Amino acid sequence: MTTHALGDTGVLTGRSLRHILRSPDTIITTAVTPVALMLLFVYVLGGAIHTGVSGSYIDYMLPGILLITIASGIAYTAYRLFLDLQGGIFERFQSMPIARPSVLWAHVLTSLVANLTSIAIVIGVALIMGFRTGASVGAWLAVVGILVLFTLALTWLAVIAGLSAKTVDGASAFSYPLIFLPFISSAFVPTESMPGPVAWFAEHQPVTSIVNTMRALFAGQPVGSDIWVALAWLVGILVVAYALAIGQYRRRVS
Repeated sequence: MTTHALGDTGVLTGRSLRHILRSPDTIITTAVTPVALMLLFVYVLGGAIHTGVSGSYIDYMLPGILLITIASGIAYTAYRLFLDLQGGIFERFQSMPIARPSVLWAHVLTSLVANLTSIAIVIGVALIMGFRTGASVGAWLAVVGILVLFTLALTWLAVIAGLSAKTVDGASAFSYPLIFLPFISSAFVPTESMPGPVAWFAEHQPVTSIVNTMRALFAGQPVGSDIWVALAWLVGILVVAYALAIGQYRRRVS
């Protein structure tokens, strides 16, 4: 983006962030479901789940919970984008000398800030519940980088949903399968414990490689080839979603 576009994006991002600051319940609501899942799995179901690895169950499950946090949060991006479209904000921006992509980037960057805030809340609760990590500063930075990529990839999918939806419910409903996806992965139980076809799907879907990478980083262990598989999935989804979202936006405002 040019300097002009960056300036426009900054102004519009500030507008979106002010909306969130006026209604912080968005961030709180996003964090409530993952925290409730942590309480349920750790204190109710955790004793019956055997992961085959040492350490507490919350150490094992936290990467999956963080991904669920993001999958829950991006629904609000689609919702806010849909409301802007219905409210005529986009048409108003078209009549102003504003770089067109900056409108979408403002929503994406707002999603990134909101989701990272929710993640910080969830990690804070996990620490209170007993989560411990031997991760180095570099490993933490790698985890944050993965979470940022995951948020960006899913947020651009949310942009597509927000631009394509016909109703408010339709704008946010797309996130439900994404929230459910970590449950069919190695996020909560080893994939070896699943029936054959389910185990095959769990092994080859993107969440498993992402979760395995984050878990190894938190534990201070070698990540192996999982990190390259995870990055390939994340970058691939991000590039495709971005291209489709920009194309959908141009058709919508043309």
